[in-house]
Amino acid sequence: MTSNEITRVLHELKLPGMASCWNALEETHQLDRLTLREGMQQMLQYEKDTRQNNRIQRLIKNANFRLRASIEELETDTTRGLSAASVGDLATGSYITNGMTMIITGPAGTGKTYFACALGDRACREGVKVLYFTMNMLIETLKLVHLEGRETNFFRKLNAHDLLIIDDFGMVRLDGQLQHDFEQIIDDRYSRKATILASQLPVADWYHIFQSELIAEACLDRIVHKALKFCLTGESLRKKY
Repeated sequence: MTSNEITRVLHELKLPGMASCWNALEETHQLDRLTLREGMQQMLQYEKDTRQNNRIQRLIKNANFRLRASIEELETDTTRGLSAASVGDLATGSYITNGMTMIITGPAGTGKTYFACALGDRACREGVKVLYFTMNMLIETLKLVHLEGRETNFFRKLNAHDLLIIDDFGMVRLDGQLQHDFEQIIDDRYSRKATILASQLPVADWYHIFQSELIAEACLDRIVHKALKFCLTGESLRKKY
C-alpha cells in the first residue's frame, strides 16, 4: 500500500490527525527511523490533539461571541476594577462548576464585552458549552421561538449550556411575556448553571428594567444573591478592542 493510499484510508476511517501525522513523518523522512510503537504513539497523540482542537473550535463557533477575546490579553489593573488575582481565580472555572452568577458593570467602552467574551473563550477551551447573547439578540430569539412554538426546546437548549453570557443587559425594558421568559431563564439556572450579565447600568437601577415589581424582585433576588461583581472603570478601550 502506497503512502497516498494509507492517507486516503485514514481519512476514510475519520482519522485526519493520524493522516496528517503520517504525511509529516513521511515528508521529514522519519518513517524508517521510528519503531512501530513510536510511530503509533505519535500518530495517536496527533489524532487526540486534533480532535481536541476541533472540539474547542466548534464550541467557540457555537458560542457566537461578539468579539474574539482571550484571558491572556485582558488588561488587568486594580484601578480599572480588574485585578490579575481575580482573573487568575476566574480562569480556573470554579464559578462555572459552582453554577454562580457574575455581574459585570461599568460605563460604555470599559471592556465589559471583552471581559465576558474572554471568560467565555477560556471556558470553551476547557470543554465547557457556552452561549453568548446580547440582550437584543436574546429578545428577538425569544419572540421567534414563541412565534414558531419552539420555546420549550429553546429553554432546554439554554439549560444544556454550562455558561450563558447576556451582554448589554438593561438596554431594553422587559415587559409582557419577555419578563416571564427571563424569569424562567434565571430560575432554571439558579445555583445550577453559570450566568454572566454585563450591563452599563449599575445594579441599583436594574429594578426598573422589569414591568412587574414582583418579577423584578424574584429575578434580582436570584441574580444578585451570592453573585460575583466586577465594576469596570477608566477610559474607553474601544480603540484597542
